Amino acid sequence: MTADRLSELEAIIDRNRRSFYVIGKALYEIRENRLYRLLGFKTFEAYVKDRWSMGKSHAHRFIEAYRVIENLSPIGDILPENESQVRPLVPLTPLEQRNIWRQFLASGMALTAKNICRLVSDAGRTADPANRTSIISDDYRQAVMAMLEQVRLAQNDQWQSTSRQAALLWNRVIRDKILYKISKSEKP
Repeated sequence: MTADRLSELEAIIDRNRRSFYVIGKALYEIRENRLYRLLGFKTFEAYVKDRWSMGKSHAHRFIEAYRVIENLSPIGDILPENESQVRPLVPLTPLEQRNIWRQFLASGMALTAKNICRLVSDAGRTADPANRTSIISDDYRQAVMAMLEQVRLAQNDQWQSTSRQAALLWNRVIRDKILYKISKSEKP
């Protein structure tokens, strides 16, 4: 092996290390716009399995990695370089992802999946479990109660008039708003 060959190989790695993001972005658009139907596939899962020999979990990991990178990209130039570095951030809300990423960048730790995982784990252990309902305004509390009433009505009709996607969206919106309120109240 020569030094020139090493340079060529490293250039290949460098050009393709962000491919997880590009693949995730493409899969996301195909899934969201149901473009797989143009090829006669009934489901996204069937499409990725037949067309790309990819399991649905693997495809969804690419999509989630893309979504996390999109969420983190306004924070700075340093972003996770591969899907395994993104994976610990996926279960977090967008607000939590940005907060953890800011902490990671400030820590000066090497950019590895293990270090990111460690920071996410440490943040989970040090989270303040105190009751924070006192910082929520009455208007906000009333809006949440109205939404919960809508959820109760949906449950009573066996979710026939509410899609699973709509219910999950409501859940995410409420969680993000509560976490946003908490983060605003904690600023000095």
